Order: sequence, then structure tokens, then C-alpha cells
Amino acid sequence: MPHPWYLIDDANQLPTPALVVYRDRAEENLRRMIAVAGGTERLRPHVKTHKMTQIIEMQLAAGINKFKCATIAEAEMLARAGARDVLLAYPIVGPNVGRLVKLAATFPRTHFSALTDDAEALRAISREFAAHGQTIEVLLDIDNGMHRSGVAPFAAASLYRLLAELPGVKPGGLHVYDGHVRQLDLAERTVAAERDFAAVDELRRTLTAAGLPVPRVVAGGTPTFPIHARRTDLECSPGTCVFWDIGYATKFPDLDFLYAALLLTRVVSKPTADRLCLDLGYKAVSPDNPQPRVSLLDLPDAAQVVHSEEHLAVETSRASDFKVGDCLYGVPFHVCPTVAMHREAIVVENGRVIDRWPVVARDRRLTV
Repeated sequence: MPHPWYLIDDANQLPTPALVVYRDRAEENLRRMIAVAGGTERLRPHVKTHKMTQIIEMQLAAGINKFKCATIAEAEMLARAGARDVLLAYPIVGPNVGRLVKLAATFPRTHFSALTDDAEALRAISREFAAHGQTIEVLLDIDNGMHRSGVAPFAAASLYRLLAELPGVKPGGLHVYDGHVRQLDLAERTVAAERDFAAVDELRRTLTAAGLPVPRVVAGGTPTFPIHARRTDLECSPGTCVFWDIGYATKFPDLDFLYAALLLTRVVSKPTADRLCLDLGYKAVSPDNPQPRVSLLDLPDAAQVVHSEEHLAVETSRASDFKVGDCLYGVPFHVCPTVAMHREAIVVENGRVIDRWPVVARDRRLTV
């Protein structure tokens, strides 16, 4: 009987808890991402899931040349890896404006762009870049239903006109993250995504009719990726699908991606006949969702009963099959914040450890 795909030779020699990346499966996810998009031209993948230089290098080698990120550190990581087009898709305020000016000056071969949804924040970006003799493209962040950040489409035209008038900035288009569109059924999700995007289309028509340039529209995340990919007039920015996780696999079965990042954990105690205690506390797997926060591939039906900083206790009728020191493998419910909890990933291919990759952009500051 063949071994499960996730087993690691000599796993007993690896310290736990550990983040494990399966390189060949991550590469396959990139191929599937490109296939969904119909090529690389309209792909602008988000790097917040992996935060690793080596994944960026894989994407560049696959022909992807535009990227999206959420922090100055991620933007710097991208520039250092050779990315030529980087959208910092997070409101740039306070000292981060000056950091972005310095970043653009430090990496002149990378085209940086940023977001705004506020007139005063936009004026601050304008003043800082103009004072340094620079100009940066700024995209207007549009709220089409999530209500997390962004300006409503019906109220956006005046802010976009201001963007076209100020020095140091120029219109870069529109950014729309529809993370509220999460219907399980693809048909229902499609209807909701297209309904909520109609106001964005109307805004774009209004702006172009007024003679204002709208160079690009960057839309969606992973759940609406296949929906927006059908259009020819926008860029898609999926992120989670590079590693995938149990949360999205459960909610969006129409999305065909592979688990490419797991957590390696050990049994550290057997306090009762039906209970195992693992070294997979919420300092190693993100606790941002209710239990279960991880799915154990060898014990998918185990009940997770106690989760604390360094411990995860599970109840299972198969507890007697395991002894203290045995390894287990888990798929995190939410892979993105889980990755950021680890300084490095153990890289595996064909059951063998082939490398270790630092999670570079887990830090908020690199050099800039």
C-alpha cells in the first residue's frame, strides 16, 4: 500500500511544531492558478499567504510579473526578489508614507503602487512624494459590500478627481476586495459577486466618461477568483490557493487546489486512555477561528477538546495506536496567519527534506 503523500522520511529527526511546505504541490497550485486565470497577464497574486522569497521566485519563473501585498515588509521582499510591479494593497498612513517613499527610492526598478480611500490620507501621500520629487500611482480602494475599508462606489468619483489633480500621485485605477462574497454554491457566489460588482463597473464608466484614466481594476481574492477570471477587463488577486487550507477547501469545494503547507506535530503526552496531547498550541496554528483550528490527516475525526499556548489535546478512540513521540500531520483551518507564526518552513519533496525557507515577511520591517 503506498504511503500517504504527506509522510516525511526521518520525520522523527525534525523538531516540532513545524511548518512544512511541499514544493511540488505548491508548484502545481501555481499551475492551476494560471489555468483558472487563462494565463499570467491578468494575475496579480497576493503574497500575504506565504511571505516567502522562494515562492515569489517560483511565480516569476512561471511568468507572473505583477503582485499584491499588505505590508511594507512584503513589498520590500517582492522588490528584493525581482518583482517589477508591486501593489501595496493596504491604506498607507502615518510613518508608512515615508517608508514607502524610501522603498520606491531604494528599488527604482520596481513599479510600486498604493491604495487610498480618504482625502486627507491621499493629500499626505501627495505631499510626501512630491517633496521628494517622486510620483506614485494610487488606486482607489472601493467598498462594494464588505465594509472593512474603502469608499462606496457612489461616493468615489470626487475622491478620484482629487487623485488626478494632486502632485506626487497619479490615478492607478480601482481596487475591489469582495471578501464578503463567500457563498458555498458557486452559482450563488457568482450571482452575488456580479451583483455587487455592478456598481464598480458603473463607477469605471463614470470616471472614463469624465476623461479620467482608469488603468486597471484589481478585484477579488480566492473565493471569487474563478468568477472574476471570466472577465477580460480586470486583474485577479488570489492568495490562499498557493498553499490552500481546510477552511477554504470546506467552504469552496469548486476550487481545485492542493494542500501544500502542513503542520508537523508530536504526541507529547497521553493523559487518559482516549486522549492525546500534541505540541500544537495556538502559538503554532492560528486561533482566529473556533475549534477545530486544524485537521489532523491521520485522525480526521478526533475531537479537539483543549487548546492552549503550547498544547492541543484531542480525544479519539484510536489513541492506543499512538505513543508519546509519534508524529502527526495537520492542515490548518486558516493557513495565512498560521504561516506568519513560523520563522521558517521545512521544504519537502518526494518525502525528503530538501531545504528550509525563511518566512521573510512575517516581520513588519526588513530594512526600510
